[in-house]
Amino acid sequence: MPENTPFLQVVRGDATPEEVAALVAVLTARARAAAAAAAERSGPSASRWADRSRMMRRPLPDRGPGAWRAAFPLR
Repeated sequence: MPENTPFLQVVRGDATPEEVAALVAVLTARARAAAAAAAERSGPSASRWADRSRMMRRPLPDRGPGAWRAAFPLR
């Protein structure tokens, strides 16, 4: 596509600069949404078994007398 060729061309009517800007904003938003949806669909989905971040924390101990001792076990 040559550099002088316009991306959008008004073929009928008389569009104001604001109307052209609104059209460009809508087309840009739709293109970004479509690209994001395609990236989400095509991206690899990690299973919960392969997700190593779940091993980083353990559940908190039950609250009650001595719970603070269970939270900080002796090594």
